[in-house]
Amino acid sequence: MLRLLARCPPGWRAGAAHLLGAAWRRVASRRRRIAAANLAYCFPGLSGGELSALLERHFRSLGFALIEVALAWHADPAALRELVRVDGREHLDAALAGGRGALLLAGHFTTLEIGAARLGIDAPVDGVYRPHADPSMERASRDGRQRFGGRLLDRADVRGMLRRLRANRAVWYAPDQDLGLRYGVFAPFFGRPAATLTATARIARASGAPVLPFRVERAAGGRAYRVVIEPALADFPGGDEHANAARVNEVIERWARACPEQYLWVHRRFKTRPPGEPDLYGGGG
Repeated sequence: MLRLLARCPPGWRAGAAHLLGAAWRRVASRRRRIAAANLAYCFPGLSGGELSALLERHFRSLGFALIEVALAWHADPAALRELVRVDGREHLDAALAGGRGALLLAGHFTTLEIGAARLGIDAPVDGVYRPHADPSMERASRDGRQRFGGRLLDRADVRGMLRRLRANRAVWYAPDQDLGLRYGVFAPFFGRPAATLTATARIARASGAPVLPFRVERAAGGRAYRVVIEPALADFPGGDEHANAARVNEVIERWARACPEQYLWVHRRFKTRPPGEPDLYGGGG
């Protein structure tokens, strides 16, 4: 199915994305509740009608995400080059010229797959991910994500990340998931306390690698994309882990506010709650 989707013309892909998003919104009631709770929590100024419209656009964006996985894993490289523009490549080149690798700070956006694939066409980029429990899905995802020469690293393999950075590789890393406070601290995200990994600062400190914010934007109904590599964060990491975590969240929040429907609201970003705060997702989501 993914191979077929990758070969569809743009108009067909957009139609398929709308159908897929609408279907998932209808059947994925648990994820719909999680996304709705996140949006209401992060955008308290929106009316009920505005939140519903944003939720609908988000599920449409999730439909596009499946199309983008198909393109990332199976589209011809020349077609990807034409579809996805890269801005700020000079910042990555400058970072790698320093010889200590580059840590690409990403967030969990629905567009991440196609952006990482496009960047990897120009030069291999290693990625951090969570392996699939299903062996066939794991094999398919590894084959698709590594087809341009980059390597995948288990998100728990910090030593592997450090080895790749010390080999002067670019590694993209998305730290914006709630894994509790064993490896994180509470830091503000949309003005709300969110359990935030401190690994970004620790990896940067241990490797000496500069941290470059990296985002992907979808435009024109999936007919065009833009990868943006921003300059390396200045004076990062600092000595305060809470301030470091807050700075990471500030970057990702800025992108999510710019394209709110493209952020991955279906994950439980606020699963870990401060003492006395109620469960946001109604008994665990």
